[in-house]
Amino acid sequence: MSDLTPGGTGMAAAPADGDNRYKSVQSKLEKLGTAMDDAGLELEALRRSMKANAAHTHDVAGDIENADLDAKFVEMTNLVSVALGGAAVEVKRLCDSAQETADLTWEAKRTHSRLYGALDDIRSNRPEKTPRPGFFNR
Repeated sequence: MSDLTPGGTGMAAAPADGDNRYKSVQSKLEKLGTAMDDAGLELEALRRSMKANAAHTHDVAGDIENADLDAKFVEMTNLVSVALGGAAVEVKRLCDSAQETADLTWEAKRTHSRLYGALDDIRSNRPEKTPRPGFFNR
């Protein structure tokens, strides 16, 4: 059986609170990227476990056949092996999607920083209040 336990990294989901300040967006992107990286690692561990269980189940089917047990048990065990192998393939696809999402998240974080980081530094380090967005659009 698998040694995997449900995840619980303790990271809370980034709230959809409408807070679009620079540091808040950077924090949310950081949380998302980290969560997707962690999910990719957990999915890869799951895939390996499923693949190993599929191989073990295939070996058990051979042992059942060699013990001259009813053929229906050999067939059912082989079906489990095939199902585990197929599920491992799908988990691999999911893992690839998680990694792609993580990569895109980190790229979005870098782009956001490049576009708005300097502006945030200017706005954060001056003593005067900054007009609200749209103030000059009259």
